[in-house]
Amino acid sequence: MIYLVRHGETIWNTLGRYQGVKDSPLTSQGVRQANDVAMLLQREIAGSEGSFELSVSPLGRTQQTAAILQSVLPINKSDDERLIEVSAGSWDGLTTFEIENEFPGMLRETTPYDWYFKSPDGESLDQACHRARAWLANVRKPTIAVSHGLFGRILRGIYLDMSVREMLELAVPQDGFFALDEGHVRAVFC
Repeated sequence: MIYLVRHGETIWNTLGRYQGVKDSPLTSQGVRQANDVAMLLQREIAGSEGSFELSVSPLGRTQQTAAILQSVLPINKSDDERLIEVSAGSWDGLTTFEIENEFPGMLRETTPYDWYFKSPDGESLDQACHRARAWLANVRKPTIAVSHGLFGRILRGIYLDMSVREMLELAVPQDGFFALDEGHVRAVFC
């Protein structure tokens, strides 16, 4: 059993900045979202908290979200680099407007779902999928994973053996989580 949580809303989320491996803190709304998710998770795993581990991307926004979860769920946490967000290289921290101005023509013929893989120095889709497969293959016990929007899409897509287009179009809410269990994914929202 895996519960996949996306970090709460960040300042850069509200500004339309693609964070990648750069960071910005949670907004007050993001803190509320993380608290709500913690309460939902508490109800979901009531009585079995001790059998779960908390696996977290090392970035600040996921660490902040995980700390909120731990304030409600007394479970051990470990950081895992494989859960980090996909990097768009020199495009991390930029808006699409800034990318279009600084890298003219690079976003031509892209969709809202695949543009981040057009960066000349970013992580490729194949590299991100390899990370997702490696992380999923190493899950040995019930786990709550705190990760990111794009990487969460990829994790769920790999888990469900989806096409690239299907996985990149998956929803990435910050007010709930996904339960991955026995080949199925169930969304749980606040």
